[in-house]
Amino acid sequence: MKIGFVVNAVETEGPTYTTVLLARVAESMGHEAWFIGVADFIYDPSGSICARAVRARKSDHETIEAYLEDVQGPENEKQRIIVDQLDVLMLRNDPAEDAVERPWAQTSGILFGQLAAARGVLVVNDPMHLADAINKTYFQHFPEEVRPRTCISRDPGEIRSFIESEKGHAVIKPLQGSGGQGVFIVKPDLDNLNPMIEAVTRDGYAIVQEYLPEAVDGDIRLFVLNGRPLRNGDAIAALRRVAADGDARSNLSAGGSIVKAEIDERAMRLVELVRPKLVRDGMYLVGLDVVGDKLMEINVFSPGGLHGAEETLGVTFMDVIVRDLERKVRLARHYGAKLPNEVLATL
Repeated sequence: MKIGFVVNAVETEGPTYTTVLLARVAESMGHEAWFIGVADFIYDPSGSICARAVRARKSDHETIEAYLEDVQGPENEKQRIIVDQLDVLMLRNDPAEDAVERPWAQTSGILFGQLAAARGVLVVNDPMHLADAINKTYFQHFPEEVRPRTCISRDPGEIRSFIESEKGHAVIKPLQGSGGQGVFIVKPDLDNLNPMIEAVTRDGYAIVQEYLPEAVDGDIRLFVLNGRPLRNGDAIAALRRVAADGDARSNLSAGGSIVKAEIDERAMRLVELVRPKLVRDGMYLVGLDVVGDKLMEINVFSPGGLHGAEETLGVTFMDVIVRDLERKVRLARHYGAKLPNEVLATL
């Protein structure tokens, strides 16, 4: 099986990134794992989709650091590959990371992913529906029961009115963004609300949500595969992210720490409620951010932290994903174009 992993840039990948760990496991299982930056695609005059890509030069690495050094080493030059000949193209780039310095790159992976899917490559998550999820309004298409009360606006008066209706306690963040960037916790009697609103709305819309008291204990990142909790035996791929002292954000990129998560009936019910749309939209691997009985976010682009779930539970999940992709590729070979990409992606 030949797998292409699309990332923001090969040079910026880190040893704990889910994409890198997935690629290494795929190589160890006898597959080819290619890294493709969003700037590395080529539409060839012949009509083929190509890319400048790189893979590790050997398959036996003692550590993940050694594997990544092999991939990123200066002597390991990128090769021109034909994307049409890949079995799987996994879109793992985060558009929010390119919003400021490389706005052209935000949709590049999606657009070339759509072209690859049209040529019979299995593309996950489905690129047609990823285009609908480029910002957090995608979240509003899920059942109201799973979502916190929300206001989306650029009007300061509307934002203040919503916060007042929440008795002065709310969360305000950019409509486009990730990793906890630009997130503010609004508390009653706060005297610097206006600067917060100005900071968030400067570059676009703000999304303002009710504050969930259980968030003080952090949130749970729950991984979903094919619309169901990612499992290895009885173990469910999840972790609890706890905010660093003095910070309201539990995101790992913002300094949050990881502890073992206990998955209760409320979390499982949330998965059941969002599953129909995730499956319909071909959202293969997804990260649900859960607080109590509500979802704070649905990460459909590059849900990270899977290594943390493996470490806290002492269970592997990367091999489960690779084996599932093997199954899908077998189905694709049997059915060909009879199964649309969005169907095969979550079958």
